[in-house]
Amino acid sequence: MGNAVEFFCTDNTTMHKRAGKTSTRFKLLYCLSSYFNNKNILSRKYTSVTLPSADDQATDIKYKSNEKMSLGLGFTYNNFSLNAGAGLGFLNPKDPGKGDTKSFDLQLRLYPYKWAIDALAIFNKGHYLDPEGYGASYANTYYLRPDIKLGLAGVSAYHVPNAAKFSYHAAMIQNEWQKKSAGSLLIGGQAYYGSVKGDSALVPAQLDKSFQQSGVDRFSFFSAGPGIGYAYTLVIDKHFFLMGSAVANVDLNYTMEDGANLSANKFSVTFIPVFKTAVGYNSNKWDISLNWAGNVAWIGSAVSAESYFFQTGNYRLIFARRINLKKRS
Repeated sequence: MGNAVEFFCTDNTTMHKRAGKTSTRFKLLYCLSSYFNNKNILSRKYTSVTLPSADDQATDIKYKSNEKMSLGLGFTYNNFSLNAGAGLGFLNPKDPGKGDTKSFDLQLRLYPYKWAIDALAIFNKGHYLDPEGYGASYANTYYLRPDIKLGLAGVSAYHVPNAAKFSYHAAMIQNEWQKKSAGSLLIGGQAYYGSVKGDSALVPAQLDKSFQQSGVDRFSFFSAGPGIGYAYTLVIDKHFFLMGSAVANVDLNYTMEDGANLSANKFSVTFIPVFKTAVGYNSNKWDISLNWAGNVAWIGSAVSAESYFFQTGNYRLIFARRINLKKRS
């Protein structure tokens, strides 16, 4: 089971600078009419952590959360947007072989003029080891760890110099309509804290000879550093769009690893790419789009020459209808 809440905030104070150029924003502050977005959202998130093996012949340990596809409803008015969703039975055939993941995640997207700020907090309990049969007692079952807790929280902020022509809003939160192709440099940074904890060793006993992390029950890390990237939206016939953005962050990372008979820590330099992409149709009244946002991170280890590997992200299929609300006199 899982719960997801997303908040999207935008800055309306500079809207008049952008309307009439390459994008239109809904709503405009001093107009007589305003716009209300009603959105249906089909989404799926994913989270995993990989413990690399010391043996080239052995498969890495990859713990995944058993996430559910959710159907949600979103509303946007002025500079505030709220989306909430729940996993429904008809969207998620039962798969008890992968166990149950209890999860909660919170996402905040704050887009003041010339800035893109994203924050997230993810908390998962209950994971399974992929592929099927690896580390398990039987070849046709998954090795389950209902005790393993994964937490990740952080914030990123990037300056968008060409915000007068390029719109993150149109692609990601559906309160603008970008009518011409344009892109922008992205400059900023990020900071994240993460942890993985188990009641016992994270490496299954039958695999410990192939892993230098065999005595590790839990590890945590803090990572922060600058990043630079680029975002671009290709617009065809004013309505159809394809947006892609990628940022390369170089972070200073501090990792702490603990177990029954060990305690170690390490500083390292970590490469963390962040990406967003969206494709769809946009108009004065409708937005139909598919977007994908995520990041990956290599986290240095004090007990192994290989790095831990994190993946997190989400896919969202969105149908948004803009409703013109006439201001009362």
